[in-house]
Amino acid sequence: MKDASLDGFLGGRLRLRQSAAGHRSGTEAELLAAATPQHQQGLILDVGAGSGAVGLMAALRAPGAIVGLVEIDPESCALARENVAENALGARATVYQADVLAAKSRRAAGLIDEKAALVLTNPPFHDAGKVRVTPDAAKARAHVASAPLIDWVRACLALLAPGGTFVMIHRADALAECLAAVEGRIGGVSIQPIHTRADAPATRILLAGVKGSKAPLSILKGIVV
Repeated sequence: MKDASLDGFLGGRLRLRQSAAGHRSGTEAELLAAATPQHQQGLILDVGAGSGAVGLMAALRAPGAIVGLVEIDPESCALARENVAENALGARATVYQADVLAAKSRRAAGLIDEKAALVLTNPPFHDAGKVRVTPDAAKARAHVASAPLIDWVRACLALLAPGGTFVMIHRADALAECLAAVEGRIGGVSIQPIHTRADAPATRILLAGVKGSKAPLSILKGIVV
């Protein structure tokens, strides 16, 4: 694709084409993908996949799993398909162009509810009206939510099998909203704060839980990046 750069992740094990002007994956994608157990089996879905960074890193971490990259933006889907081919993952990775918020769109793309063993998601972090929105439509879509977070989470959990694991990265100051979105839907919730400095407040959180679990919430040791 024109105006795309080729970047290395995981010490060069993954080569990723990304839009030079649009949303670009980085540390957040690496942290989210690192939540994938190396022994993971079954279907892993990267919801809001962009050019595929999280899902393809997850595929390399868990060689026994298959991966679905779920993305609404056509240009990002095109890049994701290039990245699947670039990394020789065509036998294990599929790109699904779909509006994850719409069940009809998910079904039309070939996604089946309650099939994923693991759902990884980096949803749009910001609410429209609370931030200045970039004129770049694709970049805006990646960063500014078109619907409440609870709707995004419900859609992700619709795709997750009972007993499957959900992992989301989000802003630390949105913790209350994140907990409200998963309340009654997953259990065994863990919160892992992410700090840019050891002496600074967390800027991000990793939230994980199991569909159908009744286990209590836990707060994990923070990560400094």
